[in-house]
Amino acid sequence: MDEGLSALINNNNKLLEEFMVYLEVERNLSKHTLRAYTADIEHFLYWLKELEVSQVNTNTIRLYLSQIQVFNYSKTTIARKIAALRTFYRFLYRERIIEYNPVDNIRSPKKPKKLPSFLNEDEVEQIFNIIEPNSATNARNRAIIEVLYACGMRISELCGLNYGNLNLEENEITVFGKGSKERIVLISERAKKYLNLYLEKFRSIYALKNEYINENTPVFINNTGYRLNPRSVNKFLEKISCELSINKRISPHVFRHSFATKLLEKGADLRIVQELLGHASISNTQIYTHVSTERLKQAYSKAHPRAK
Repeated sequence: MDEGLSALINNNNKLLEEFMVYLEVERNLSKHTLRAYTADIEHFLYWLKELEVSQVNTNTIRLYLSQIQVFNYSKTTIARKIAALRTFYRFLYRERIIEYNPVDNIRSPKKPKKLPSFLNEDEVEQIFNIIEPNSATNARNRAIIEVLYACGMRISELCGLNYGNLNLEENEITVFGKGSKERIVLISERAKKYLNLYLEKFRSIYALKNEYINENTPVFINNTGYRLNPRSVNKFLEKISCELSINKRISPHVFRHSFATKLLEKGADLRIVQELLGHASISNTQIYTHVSTERLKQAYSKAHPRAK
């Protein structure tokens, strides 16, 4: 390999490593976003070949974006890649490696607005009723869906719960969301009842021998005694989907959508819902107002004699 090219590759690798540390330590991004941004920049640096990052201009970025169209990426993926590039070049600007950010004038494609899927109250009850908490697995699974619907937490937040996060006397649970941001969610009396049933009567059946419960002990465990994986939750929810006649995909995120939609329908303030969901921006929460409005329109069309 040519010495100049080898030096360029080594320099790019060094910049990438420093960028990853910046994302993880200073920006405190989630592991998922960190992996995605790293892969995006890695691909971009490979595409540059013998061109240095400091030589890149806006036309270079546009050429790169036009050439990756062959992969038929979705608008969401393209938007993320642009965000990764913009963040990377802001980092380089901060480090005084470049004099301006060539991505600042690049517009991200508009993401298609898709209303989230949610469950109505009858559908939620059907799902609850199909799981009778009469075994360790069933008691755990019933507690999981009760907590998901009552608290609106993400599946990663639920699986990451430790005993130290529970303050059930005050009906509070502390969760760590995207970027390890801490927030408090509220749990209903009903969900608390099923969670306590699992913890007090059934959890010990699968617990590791001589397990010493402390504040770092996982709340939800699998049948080998270790922390439950989000894939396992998706798997049992998919099984429920097959058993019921609900024509919707049942997933942990659907329970989160249902939680937010129900709160807004019952008159909860948008800012409160934003806080409970752990959304950084209220624009992410506003999608649920569209869901509620759509349901109002449907109800109006069915009930009003002059609606059509």
